[in-house]
Amino acid sequence: MSCLQTLQDYGLRSLGIGERLLPRSDFTLCEQFVLIGSGLIWNVYFGLLAVTAGFFFATALAIAKSTQNPVYRKPAEWFIFLFRGSPLFIQFFFAYFLFLQLKTVNPFFSPLTSAWLGALLVLFLNTSAYSAEIFYGALRSIPKGDIDAADAYGMTGWSRFRRITWPTMLRLAWPAYTNEAIFMFHATTLVYFSGFPTWQQKGDALYYANYFADKTFNPFVPYPILAFYFILLTLVIIGVYGQVNKRLNRHLPQANRAKLKLRMNLIR
Repeated sequence: MSCLQTLQDYGLRSLGIGERLLPRSDFTLCEQFVLIGSGLIWNVYFGLLAVTAGFFFATALAIAKSTQNPVYRKPAEWFIFLFRGSPLFIQFFFAYFLFLQLKTVNPFFSPLTSAWLGALLVLFLNTSAYSAEIFYGALRSIPKGDIDAADAYGMTGWSRFRRITWPTMLRLAWPAYTNEAIFMFHATTLVYFSGFPTWQQKGDALYYANYFADKTFNPFVPYPILAFYFILLTLVIIGVYGQVNKRLNRHLPQANRAKLKLRMNLIR
């Protein structure tokens, strides 16, 4: 079988399109690259939706935490503390147990026990908490002179937030938020170890890498391929977020623009 034929048969297998049965023997390098790359579609799905939706929820949480009203501040503080204070894998475990209980009460909640929705919800809540703390720190760091200048121009409420507070918050938080986005895409591999089942072998990249490692008894081929794909994904994220960072800092002198500093998250 040629590599092109392998791509046609297995390129979208993780979505249920193409060859249904996995290769059983005589695994080629092309088959491993194609199938692990096919599984990466799910990792991109989890990461992209969790980070995108979490960005807006995190903004709301940061604003709620920075207010003086305890009705908004206290729930935001406890939410952030809960999801930052517990490991992501434990959150997967308890969420799956909770979703199973909800499923027994009403079949309407059945989709929550599937990885495509249940695991995505956990990732969304987790990244929202971490991002909210980043945005909250940025809100606290906004120069008081910027707010005073907005007040002098008669800006109040939504107008001041949209024109001054929110852009300044993003400019200050963006380098750290970029690291959070990278980590969240890497954290999507934990879905494989969670209790959320893979439906009809439509797994993520780690699912296929583990399959080849088990069948060949050689983890030194599929896992480096998996790492290669995530390195490429990280470079894409750095490029996209770097362009946004330049856009946010376009009004500043070159020497004063915040640089993206990537830091490894060894423990979360």
